[in-house]
Amino acid sequence: MTSAIRYEPIKTCKQSGARLGRVHTPHGIIDTPTFMPVGTLATVKTMSPEELKQMDAHIILSNTYHLFLRPGHDIIREAGGLHKFMNWDRPILTDSGGFQVFSLAEMRKITEEGVNFRSHINGDKLFLSPEVAMNIQNALGSDIMMAFDECPPYPAEHAYLKRSLERTSRWAERCLEAHARPQDQGLFAIVQGGMHEDLRRQSAADLTSMDFPGYAIGGLSVGEPKHLMYEVLEYTVPLLPANKPRYLMGVGSPDALLEGAIRGVDMFDCVLPTRIARNGTTMTSQGRVVVRNAQYARDFGPLDPNCDCYTCRNYSRAYLRHLIKADETFGLRLTTYHNLHFLLELMRGVRQAIREDRLLDFRDEFFEQYGMHANDKGF
Repeated sequence: MTSAIRYEPIKTCKQSGARLGRVHTPHGIIDTPTFMPVGTLATVKTMSPEELKQMDAHIILSNTYHLFLRPGHDIIREAGGLHKFMNWDRPILTDSGGFQVFSLAEMRKITEEGVNFRSHINGDKLFLSPEVAMNIQNALGSDIMMAFDECPPYPAEHAYLKRSLERTSRWAERCLEAHARPQDQGLFAIVQGGMHEDLRRQSAADLTSMDFPGYAIGGLSVGEPKHLMYEVLEYTVPLLPANKPRYLMGVGSPDALLEGAIRGVDMFDCVLPTRIARNGTTMTSQGRVVVRNAQYARDFGPLDPNCDCYTCRNYSRAYLRHLIKADETFGLRLTTYHNLHFLLELMRGVRQAIREDRLLDFRDEFFEQYGMHANDKGF
């Protein structure tokens, strides 16, 4: 059977080894490397689908766990699927819910069958398993589904991580068997193994033997130092098939996007740009600007003089500060718009630099202007 997801290689950067490509999906083409805005509850917070299209977001991410709790996948199925429900006709990726079960849910109990837990909303007893996660995502109708995995904490003991990844591999096989719509929904597996090369190799070998349409790298950006994340990427990415998309989960700082792309990653997602925007923190070409700070009260210049987004073309730092200090929703919308546009524009620059075989130069120039180094913890 023809896969619903196909990776098309375009070019490899001679300077860095990064790759330019396209991911073909039932709802359109994703140019890679790409950043995926996160729309956890079938909406990217404060943004309309039309605004996301204005900034040329190729794909957004929604979350199985949260949509399972509300409004419920049966309602979304009745609506005609997630695309129709939220009026988004471009690709959608849905997370499996595994990360949320392990990080948000209380009183969870992990068994071979799945995970018993309580809802973080009302305390109801719930159960997620590979089969349930597939059923939910099949109902949602996303272009790319994620296999249900166990998300270990950082740091964790080698022995525990080994048991965990082996369970994730068994769950991945069950996900394949339970996936009811392989003709129009691609299923990605998630490589685990913590910060241990031998475990990452074992996990990648297990999962690539099952021939998934794509592969994600999980268990990173969970509190480890940046240099350790990059080290894990350097030995993990080459273990994944060159003819399949590679997705680094939960990464969205500019430095990590650049370093991940250099190491061969195609897809990234993170709540970072939308979350910090709601606190008045923005990413600009000169570095981080906390626009709610008093120093911008009489600053009538644009948020970023080098940005041509809707926010920067029309509104000043002083106005943005006023809106945020006054708890006006429009201020959150404007900072969110800018941050998402900034990262999407960064990835357009990455793709152009790969075409020109100069991604390492592009990274160095960006870091110099942004005022940071590759190992900085900030953004």
